[in-house]
Amino acid sequence: MKKHFLEFSPEDFTIFLIENNYKKFRSKQIYNWFFEKNLHKFSQMRNIPKNLREFLDENIDSSLPEIVQKQVSLDGTSKYLLELSDGNKIEMVLMPSGKKNTLCVSSQVGCARNCQFCATATLGLKRNLTVSEILGQIYLARLELGDNKLTNIVFMGMGEPLDNYDNLIKSIKILQHEQAFSFSPRRITVSTSGVVPKINQLAESGLKVKLAVSLNAAIDSKRSVLMPINKIYPLVELKKALLDFSHKTNFRITFEYVLIKNFNMDDEDIKAIKKFLGDISCKINIIAWNAVENLSYLSPSEDE
Repeated sequence: MKKHFLEFSPEDFTIFLIENNYKKFRSKQIYNWFFEKNLHKFSQMRNIPKNLREFLDENIDSSLPEIVQKQVSLDGTSKYLLELSDGNKIEMVLMPSGKKNTLCVSSQVGCARNCQFCATATLGLKRNLTVSEILGQIYLARLELGDNKLTNIVFMGMGEPLDNYDNLIKSIKILQHEQAFSFSPRRITVSTSGVVPKINQLAESGLKVKLAVSLNAAIDSKRSVLMPINKIYPLVELKKALLDFSHKTNFRITFEYVLIKNFNMDDEDIKAIKKFLGDISCKINIIAWNAVENLSYLSPSEDE
């Protein structure tokens, strides 16, 4: 099976070329085509010798996920259904806002965390995405945007990113590499349901990246109903890990709080949120729950 181009770091790709008796400088030329000129077909790279183009076509995969469906909302947000090489399907979402274009990236096919309000949870976990499948979404979004720049990446699509930790980390390193996507750490956010050991590991890794936490309740009994992961890593353990992460990275943490009518938005919940977040440098993103078929939760009104 061919290794995908997006699985290589620039350093590893250079070594691959040298080991196959090609000049070191060809690596930089190929990366220039791929990332500066947004051309991912080796056969069309004009300043690359024919024998090298043929070698790359025979030995390296450079295909991208296939767009099966694209839905565009009134505010310009585009949701894409993508098909992977094995037939599995994932979603990515492009969200424009002024000069900003944010891509919401999936990290798994399905998810194992079983959050009770989430549509992806109904699928269960099928498998982790590879590095090239993660980065392929980002590359595809760049092509879709054309002359408009992709400015921000959020790992908030299908799956729990920290359950695919190794591929996530390798993807972020390639995202940040100046020869590849050249993304600033400040423009990459990883969202988690609260996988405490992996939050700790990420904090210790030295990799600069922003963190978002799907909170949805600051009372253990309520959060455990919505998010079974809270039974494994309750709020006190989560908070300790987040404070440690914040101290080691100096990035403000974002908390996502999905409002569910008659469940997590009364005075008791507000007091609990203030107590939990009061000593964390953070921002909180309040989201109205979007109805999911066969789930009985209720969305709040605009006034609420």
